[in-house]
Amino acid sequence: MPETPEQSATDRFDTVLIANRGEIAARIQRACRELGLKTVAICSEADRQAPYGKTADSFLCIGPSTAAKSYLNQDAILLAARLAGAGAIHPGYGFLSENAAFADAVEKAGLVFIGPTASSIAIMGDKISAKRAMMAAGVPCVPGPDTALPDDPATIERIALEIGYPVIIKAAGGGGGRGMRVVPKADVLHEAIALTREEARKAFGSPSLYMEKFLEHPRHIEIQVICDDHGNAVWLGHRDCSMQRRHQKVVEEAPAAGIAPDIIQPVGLACVQACLQIGYRGVGTFEFLYEDGAFYFIEMNTRLQVEHPVTELTSGVDIVQAQIRAAQGHVLDLTQGDVTCEGHSFECRINAEDPETFLPSAGVVTHLALPAGPGIRVDTHIHAGYKVSPYYDSLIAKLIVHAPTRAEAMARMREALAGTEVGGISTNIPFLRALFEDGAFARGETDIHYLEQWLKLRRAA
Repeated sequence: MPETPEQSATDRFDTVLIANRGEIAARIQRACRELGLKTVAICSEADRQAPYGKTADSFLCIGPSTAAKSYLNQDAILLAARLAGAGAIHPGYGFLSENAAFADAVEKAGLVFIGPTASSIAIMGDKISAKRAMMAAGVPCVPGPDTALPDDPATIERIALEIGYPVIIKAAGGGGGRGMRVVPKADVLHEAIALTREEARKAFGSPSLYMEKFLEHPRHIEIQVICDDHGNAVWLGHRDCSMQRRHQKVVEEAPAAGIAPDIIQPVGLACVQACLQIGYRGVGTFEFLYEDGAFYFIEMNTRLQVEHPVTELTSGVDIVQAQIRAAQGHVLDLTQGDVTCEGHSFECRINAEDPETFLPSAGVVTHLALPAGPGIRVDTHIHAGYKVSPYYDSLIAKLIVHAPTRAEAMARMREALAGTEVGGISTNIPFLRALFEDGAFARGETDIHYLEQWLKLRRAA
């Protein structure tokens, strides 16, 4: 009698190598241990004292402090997995998490990549092919062609006129807010194209660009999906990530305020359909711009998101565990009808940076006080005595709150921020405290440009 997926799934692996660092490494380790899996932690020379190394079953240093020689070194990571006997690799977010070549190398090495297949990453990693796939699935997209911009200047001018100014030029292989430029009028179009092509070539290895309509006052809305290998997929509600500085998210919340269920539901179902069409596995996030009651797809993140906790707290689903179980081959244990989102959640990214200039702040944490209590969660890897390195992203903790209503969640976040202290280094906590006192933010009257404008007014005051 053949085994069912549930019976054979756990045989795929019992040990996971976590190919990442910082708070997400600690978060993944916790999920693995709760599932009864062993963990292998890796580190660079700069991270030898990482606390999650002490609680891992194996802890291996794979290279020097610079990310290129450690956390981005595919051969070193695969060697560590073989040495430690890991059967799977979890990439976390950033680093190699959306690298199709790495996902393929992991599978060819006989290991399981805890994420989508290399082909899915490749399709959704190229913004042009992603847009084409989304249009085919009925997902609403930003006005603009689903093809790369040609070299002919006259054709480029015609495309821009058909879309209508302002337009935005984007790198096909871009992400993280890089490789994009707004073009307000025709006389600066070709200069913008030339500059963005060169940026794209240097940053992403390809000069391929595409053009879309630039929406002037949109919100940034995300839809979280989970899929298994057996044709099942669900979406877990939506998030608002509009509070951004230089295209980098600062505060996220779930659900997005003021969006009626009958508006968001068809979009969520279209995202699920898109996943089924490309054979997507694991967790992923569809990112949209939302303006005047309409949604416009911009990209899909084929990995775990930094802001996944706000969806975990509102949906009651452990997204990291669901991601791991999907990689093991388990059948998704919930249907769309099982998904209910309760209350409201906020996440603040606490960064080691100056709250005025936003310049990174490295050094030793001399004092640490973290809030606790009902509806408060802190995801972090730091402790008193921890040395914040200058080599990596400045994120040192995520402060997440949950409450029955948005107003109550905002009040809870104010209190949680008031009770958070990090000594020895500069952090953005004073900036976050001020932001949560802002009236327009409290009323939900913001868009993706609001935070930049708010900061300009503060500096001018």
